[in-house]
Amino acid sequence: MGQRVIGIGDCCVSGDSTDELVTYALGSCIGVSIYDPVTRIGGLLHFLLPNSVLDKKKAEANPYLFADSGIPLLFHRAYSHGAKKERLITRVAGGSQMSVSGGIWNVGEKNTAAVRQILLRAGVRVQSEAVGGKAARTVRLSIETGEMSITEMTGNSKKTFLACMGIGQ
Repeated sequence: MGQRVIGIGDCCVSGDSTDELVTYALGSCIGVSIYDPVTRIGGLLHFLLPNSVLDKKKAEANPYLFADSGIPLLFHRAYSHGAKKERLITRVAGGSQMSVSGGIWNVGEKNTAAVRQILLRAGVRVQSEAVGGKAARTVRLSIETGEMSITEMTGNSKKTFLACMGIGQ
């Protein structure tokens, strides 16, 4: 199929080896990728906020906007395609501090804490993460290989690395 763009509050799960899932310019948002190397099922979620209690109506209309409702749906969609929890490679990116004020409005920090807590409670180990800082990140997940690349953009500087083994390259 080709490149499948995941927008804010969006999620995609695929078993098509020709697919590349991509989400652009993660700032304070978080991208969660999962991949089962046996079934070659992969998924990518781009959530905006940590907790659906912030806006119940929005959460009902689009549960992928929030960590607490979107993350479980990502995993359940992958399971319905044949992925197994014990084989999933889970990676997280985003959660930057995009405003200078930070403090109580630091959504990136709150999103990072939420994703860690949700995955820990579910017994899911995160293989690698690129979170925090001040860089916007673009994430790509190859369904064929399971490789996840992250491009960080800070000012005029751009750096791409692989997160396939939890090591920046």
